[in-house]
Amino acid sequence: MSETLLLIENIGAVRRISLNRPKARNAQSQQLLDEFDRAVGDAAQDDSVRVVIVAGVGDHFSAGHDLKEAQASRANFTVEERWAYESLRYFDYCMRLWDMPKPTIAQVQGACVAAGFMVANMCDLVVCSEDAFFSDPVGQTLAAAATEVLVHPWVMGLRRAKEMLFTGEKMLAPEALRIGMVNRVVTRAALEEETLAMAQRIAQAPPFGLRLIKKSLNRTLDIQGYRSALSAHFDTHQLSHMSEEFKAVRDRGLAAAIQRNKAGDSA
Repeated sequence: MSETLLLIENIGAVRRISLNRPKARNAQSQQLLDEFDRAVGDAAQDDSVRVVIVAGVGDHFSAGHDLKEAQASRANFTVEERWAYESLRYFDYCMRLWDMPKPTIAQVQGACVAAGFMVANMCDLVVCSEDAFFSDPVGQTLAAAATEVLVHPWVMGLRRAKEMLFTGEKMLAPEALRIGMVNRVVTRAALEEETLAMAQRIAQAPPFGLRLIKKSLNRTLDIQGYRSALSAHFDTHQLSHMSEEFKAVRDRGLAAAIQRNKAGDSA
């Protein structure tokens, strides 16, 4: 039987889309990403859905991209092939989540690493459990210029973003709350209930008004250069794949780089 990579639930006007690869810490395979993008698009078009929760089944939200799959199928991509693959599945899919016209909430527990960090921070709000942690270690582990979508300085400030990316160290939930990167920190036992309660509260508001509020708020960042900055970094990230440093990591095996960051399993 094929693996069910997403669990999709409707709770009144709330749709919860859960990554469902718990044994792989919800590592994002190509198929999972494609299905997730379709699920987000379906929720955007469904008038019965007013709020979307993005969650992960099991102990972790997402430990990032599936490096084992990448090593097996994409390690020898040409520049053109990598550009096409990553611009669609990593950059465009994230931006479609960001541009989703309805409010979105990331429900985060355990590891929220690299590509997991990208996805969570494309959501409008973040509720996390006390054991959640955030990191982007790929500069340390893969010699890559951060992840494809450099949302970091926009959600945590420039100096904390530099510290995270330069050191590869984790940020724990209390610190994420203190700096305003997450909205609420709750117990693991209460995470699902609290996130759903927030979503249901938001779903009571008139949907067109919410859509306009979100558009204006996102435009505020766009006017500050958000979209242009993210697009510019994607080019830089692609360049980092051409370095001798990255080639050395690739030749040793991308999946082996995971072991340098036990908490991550990510890219």
